[in-house]
Amino acid sequence: MSGSRPVLSEREWGEREAAHRARVTRWTEPHRRRKQRGEAHPVMDFLFTYYSQRPSQLERWQPGYGVVLTGGDKFLERRGYLETGDGVMVDPAVLTPSRRSTVEFVLSLLTATASRPAQLGCFGLHEWAMVYRTGPDEVRHTGRPLRLGHQGTDEVVESMRIQCSHHDAFRFFTAQAQPRNTLQPRREDQVHLEQPGCLHANMDLYKWCYKLGPLVPAELVADCFDLAARIRELDMRASPYDLGDLGYSPVPIETPEGRAEYVRAQRAFAEESSALRRRLAELCRGVLTWAEQQPAAATRGSPR
Repeated sequence: MSGSRPVLSEREWGEREAAHRARVTRWTEPHRRRKQRGEAHPVMDFLFTYYSQRPSQLERWQPGYGVVLTGGDKFLERRGYLETGDGVMVDPAVLTPSRRSTVEFVLSLLTATASRPAQLGCFGLHEWAMVYRTGPDEVRHTGRPLRLGHQGTDEVVESMRIQCSHHDAFRFFTAQAQPRNTLQPRREDQVHLEQPGCLHANMDLYKWCYKLGPLVPAELVADCFDLAARIRELDMRASPYDLGDLGYSPVPIETPEGRAEYVRAQRAFAEESSALRRRLAELCRGVLTWAEQQPAAATRGSPR
């Protein structure tokens, strides 16, 4: 320890770096191979297209704020690191006014979401609403058949109550589907509407991790990505698409049995997400006081 700052030896952080890379390449390497072949994947591509962090960035280990790395000179080649008398650490200067505002927003969103009970009755109908009253060439995943066909898909949408609270899902509803939603969520409603049963709100924990950059330890980023990947599978298994040829069995939410299966999985993800949400909120609180407590920098890394 240096004062109150944890210090990792080169062996310790090297082991964590190797373990992190080994963990996340199970997702990044198949994605690269598919991309080289020009092969789209309707389930997994979402994690690297809708979410903007590149595979190489996900693979890169980082200690998070307040941790000193002995022998960590290579980190000075990255933006946001500085050299101290004890080693290399994240530079408190990364907490610019703009970044501080992001941290404050993320904390307010996480806290508000955690304060609400999980709502488990949406049954993943957002994916159905995205193809409602479309033709074969208008679906989001062109070339993927719909399990019930277009008419059967429309009938499911018309027979069930749609109650999506997530703006970034709702904005992809077709124009005909949007009025059928019980809510009309806007971007400015996000803090007031998001709730811990929402699959998309829980996948977005990964987004908030990488939005905070080097302040978040890579292990927490990977935990949230792992969760997002598993939630994405449920999201698409419960969708109207037939993905059997890719090894994804459907969760037929048009049936009572399928809805019960969906709710069981949704509840388990809500519980798992709550623990990650608490970890990320605690990190945000720590970040907001950390930079003020740091001594003046000695040598900063690359300004690039």
